Amino acid sequence: MTLLKAAALAATALGALSVTAQAQERPIAFQGATILTMQGEGTGTIENGTLVIRNGAIVAVGASVDVPAGAELRDVSGMVIMPGIVDTHSHIGQVSGADSSGAIQPDVRALDSINVRDPSIARARSGGVTTANIMPGSGYLMSGQTFYMHLTQGSSIEDYAWRDGDGDMMGGMKMANGTNPLRETSGFPGTRARSAAMVRQHFVEAQEYCEGDRSPRDIGMEAMCEVLDGSRLVHFHTHRSDDIMTALRLRREFGFDMLIQHGIESYQVAQEIAAEGVPVSAILIDSPGGKLEAANANLETAAALEAAGVFLSLHSDDNILDSRLMYRQAGMAVRAGMSRDGALRALTINGAVQLGLDDRVGSLEPGKLADFVLLTGDPLSVYSNVQETWVMGERLFDRANPDHLVAANGGVGGGSPYTNTHVLEREARMLGDAE
Repeated sequence: MTLLKAAALAATALGALSVTAQAQERPIAFQGATILTMQGEGTGTIENGTLVIRNGAIVAVGASVDVPAGAELRDVSGMVIMPGIVDTHSHIGQVSGADSSGAIQPDVRALDSINVRDPSIARARSGGVTTANIMPGSGYLMSGQTFYMHLTQGSSIEDYAWRDGDGDMMGGMKMANGTNPLRETSGFPGTRARSAAMVRQHFVEAQEYCEGDRSPRDIGMEAMCEVLDGSRLVHFHTHRSDDIMTALRLRREFGFDMLIQHGIESYQVAQEIAAEGVPVSAILIDSPGGKLEAANANLETAAALEAAGVFLSLHSDDNILDSRLMYRQAGMAVRAGMSRDGALRALTINGAVQLGLDDRVGSLEPGKLADFVLLTGDPLSVYSNVQETWVMGERLFDRANPDHLVAANGGVGGGSPYTNTHVLEREARMLGDAE
């Protein structure tokens, strides 16, 4: 990263911090927790540690920290603090993308469809998610631009946007192959070979447009230019090993940056993926079904990719996997052979790196945003709960708050005050019995 770019990103982060500055003028020190910083190669574990935040950012973290005078002190002994989850593939917020008018629609933007008041966002926060890559669907060869969402709070989508050094809202480009885009409809491919041919032709046309005078203006081609110059990452939905190899060939031919999404059979070509230096955003499914491409789903996939040296994150594909079950997925990965450090990093810093946000989130370091989670115990234990989720120094989920509990324990509408009131009633009965 150039010094100019770094300075621009820092300015962007400072602008975001101004939203919480007044509420965070008094420092808060969390004391006594086991802190998983995600610094260095492992989890950067600090026993009996202290985390100090102020003005939405991390001021200090360590085993021996000078707590600022006048700071609010919070005893969190016995708890675990770690960075917020970076979910590299999600569909929360009622997101939509391309329509049936064509198989390739790079002009479509996910951000124009997201409902920031949808309860799925609160549900994700209750599971410890603080950043998510919101994706259009995969029924198209190119279903549009993804949206990198910061799960803060606000009244419009702009309030939730991660922004680059120029102040532009950040996101990638969703592409797909395999069976999802295939259909017997005019303008759509009917075979895998035709799918690849259509994508290849579109990239050739994009090269011509981007290398020319770019007239007349074409907003779809403008997005393709960003793909070709490397400023917009391709998120490539691909399952079968042969489809993964097709995606790698297209990347090699046109030189775009790519993150493999799902990669259900990526364990079969792990060495090939590693040789290309392409990262993977994986999902582990313990009850596969719904499509033949998932028939070979394997809980050992993450372990195999890690062993091959593939840079890996884990995602929810919410609502394929509930955002509230991300820690469970990491636990399954470890049970199937992945390292504990690798699984926890795959939830946090690795996803931040893949989305280009690791200078701001993904680890607990002074100067980074105060995006973190308090858990009641080991993050990989089924007996642990997310107690609090903090975003930019603001506690946006608190399990002790009855209004928030619906998001943590409710069903499809969990997070909405108008649904799942039975959750509150059940908790009230449990408290009464305990007393």
